[in-house]
Amino acid sequence: MATTMLLLTACAPAMNWREVRTDVQGAAMLFPCKPSSFARMVRLGQEQVRMTLQACDADGATWGFAWADVGDPARVPAALRALRQSAADNLSATPGEALPLRVPGATPQPESLRQTLSGRAPDGKPLSGQIAVFSRGTVVFQATMLGRPTDEESASTFFSSLRLGV
Repeated sequence: MATTMLLLTACAPAMNWREVRTDVQGAAMLFPCKPSSFARMVRLGQEQVRMTLQACDADGATWGFAWADVGDPARVPAALRALRQSAADNLSATPGEALPLRVPGATPQPESLRQTLSGRAPDGKPLSGQIAVFSRGTVVFQATMLGRPTDEESASTFFSSLRLGV
């Protein structure tokens, strides 16, 4: 059944699902478009870290996958909380219920969560989406879908494809 749903979603004209891999922790996921990649320094809690982002736009939404090495296992929980808070702050969003998240290959972590967000874009237009944060070792990850009202089939395809150590 899940394979059938993936194939149906993959055939949607606005989506061109493809597997994307990174050289960091063997991360892999499905994107509905070809992502561009860039990096910059960001503040996660009290730390400045280099964060790399892969992102693209498809079917009225922006899809992203970002990661940063926080260098110390003790910093991981705070970094995951900071990622979630930063996403909510950027949208002036009201976070929805946070649900536990298990990503194959990720380090078990109570702060690994998937959450919905409802807020506003910088131009004031309503914006909704979902965010997932998780880690492996000292590397923290954030997967994001932002844009039109959340298409649960597409969101499920994206978030359920996340895996590490492939």
